Amino acid sequence: MNDKGWAPLVPEFICENLARSQHFYCDLIGFSVRFARPEDGFVYLDLDGAQLMLEERHAECWITGPLHAPFGRGLNLQIEVADIAAILGRLEAAGIRPFREASEAWYRDGDIEHGQIEVLVQDPDGYLLRFVEVTGTRPASVIEDKHG
Repeated sequence: MNDKGWAPLVPEFICENLARSQHFYCDLIGFSVRFARPEDGFVYLDLDGAQLMLEERHAECWITGPLHAPFGRGLNLQIEVADIAAILGRLEAAGIRPFREASEAWYRDGDIEHGQIEVLVQDPDGYLLRFVEVTGTRPASVIEDKHG
């Protein structure tokens, strides 16, 4: 994040219906609108420093090939959040089921493991989002040597 609060990497998603996508990200997930250009079908969103842009599909979009749902195949974005349960409650109330249910995961980094609760959700256009709530660290588990 630079001194003006802009993230150094900000994905931009092409979406079919900006209002539908903005509702998903703002009302259900908890993003806020940093700025918008409704006349261009564009909105810039922020959630505690996690930022992304949405642009409604139009003739001048930077589309490199045919778009077929779900969009963003082969990509998932990890977004750290403070309260996964609150997000899941809003999604459930809206009738949206996770792509993968919430579960605990541990990822090794040298001699420690970082823990998180994670859930995978697809947005209205099929972009895959992995929301994580950090749970802490622990010493790394012993890894068996399979070679000998």
